[in-house]
Amino acid sequence: MTDTTAPKAEAAPALEVAPSPHAFDLDLTTRGMMRDVLLALLPPMAMAIYTFGWLAVLVVTVTTASCLAAEELFERLRGSPAKLGDLSAVVTGVILGLTLPATCPWWVAMIAGFVAIGIGKTVFGSLGQNVFNPAMVGRAFVMISFSKFLGAPAYQVADAAGILSQATPLTVARDANAVMPELWPMFLGTVNGSLGETSALACLLGGLYLCARRTASWEIPFGVITAVVLFAGLTQLVVTPTAIAAVPALRLTVFEHLTGGALVFGAFYIATDPVTSPITGRGKLYFGLGVGAFVWLIRTFSGYPEGVMFAVLLMNALVPLINRGTVPVPVGGPTPALAKK
Repeated sequence: MTDTTAPKAEAAPALEVAPSPHAFDLDLTTRGMMRDVLLALLPPMAMAIYTFGWLAVLVVTVTTASCLAAEELFERLRGSPAKLGDLSAVVTGVILGLTLPATCPWWVAMIAGFVAIGIGKTVFGSLGQNVFNPAMVGRAFVMISFSKFLGAPAYQVADAAGILSQATPLTVARDANAVMPELWPMFLGTVNGSLGETSALACLLGGLYLCARRTASWEIPFGVITAVVLFAGLTQLVVTPTAIAAVPALRLTVFEHLTGGALVFGAFYIATDPVTSPITGRGKLYFGLGVGAFVWLIRTFSGYPEGVMFAVLLMNALVPLINRGTVPVPVGGPTPALAKK
């Protein structure tokens, strides 16, 4: 006869097996990385407010609010809970706003935010699955659709310093007879342009913080800047007055390329997006070099004075190929089966 009163043996706890690494830092979360990016964006945001005043606050507020609203709306349409707490939509909104001019109409900024989240992110399956940088998708859409509102100057509106009534340095470079602004104002940010791009100094401060925190991979901005320096430097060695008369942008010097547009902002804040950039160290360097090469090419020979946006999107499309071509060789060499191939 079985004794039913005997206590049953407790089942052994299930053994959970997970891939390495098994040691991790609790601070390396999506929210933590996004918080670092927002902190790094404070210098260019502060400089934008100093230069453009309340217009900068308005544009960035609209893009951020529209990105949050779009995230909530499109995630509900997908039947998934919106994860606004991870701050990814906030980062997209702030970066998007800083790529727009101060005179951008509020409704254009709102459309850019909805396109950035809806088309640039949600249609691919939301965070971590998008192929293209969402902020650049939104920026490209409104740049092509509403170009007359995003040119600089979009309106002849002047503040105390007259900055909003100036053409951007890269627009000036398109006229061979026009005089380029001095390097020091371009480095500090007291020139016209998109909100976050005018101050190379502010972008460097925030970008170096991202690299020090390892939120951004240093290989990418290094590659971007190196490529532009090489192409612009070689151009200065061989360019002739006849060539400059035909293609005025060839007269841009290395320092004018670095300080006259969105190069530094794009190199540290946009190209380094971990979702849309390669995963290997060598791949990140190649990616950065490609972005820099496209920036120089588009700035010099295309109809657009700035090339960072299109350069990043073009290289985003090549990331799967870069990842495949830069797979590191394991310790001890490839397996015999792979070696025969």
